[in-house]
Amino acid sequence: MASYFDEHNCEPTNPDEQYRQNALLELARSLMQRLDLVDPGTFDLSDWDQRLPPPAAKAAVQKLSVVVISSEQADKGLKCPVCLLEFEEQETVREMPCKHLFHSGCILPWLGKTNSCPLCRLELPTDNPDYEEFKKDKERQRQREHRLEDLHGAMYT
Repeated sequence: MASYFDEHNCEPTNPDEQYRQNALLELARSLMQRLDLVDPGTFDLSDWDQRLPPPAAKAAVQKLSVVVISSEQADKGLKCPVCLLEFEEQETVREMPCKHLFHSGCILPWLGKTNSCPLCRLELPTDNPDYEEFKKDKERQRQREHRLEDLHGAMYT
């Protein structure tokens, strides 16, 4: 009777190699079990840098200025950046805090999906506390880096 290894045309496993494979399996099992014990709230899994920001806060959208297009603006051929249609004289449009003008029918659906100006990306506040905290953390990080650059520059001047 042929041995198992002869029947399957293979060689017996090297005992040292077998030990390494078992050790890797045990390590993987151990790590998987530890992940079950970890509280997912301790990690920031919501990477806002890779996701679309939440919609603008309803209160911020309601506070947008309503502007009437003047004859000078209409004569210049001023256009809505979303639909690219020229504004008509005496037409009412929405003005973002960055002073960009949009048709209400163009900017309101946009702000219902994301909180930024389509042209310059100026952000309006949101109703999402996690995102607002992310923005504060990002600003703090930017300020820290700016202070470090100033300190570094002061050392070498």
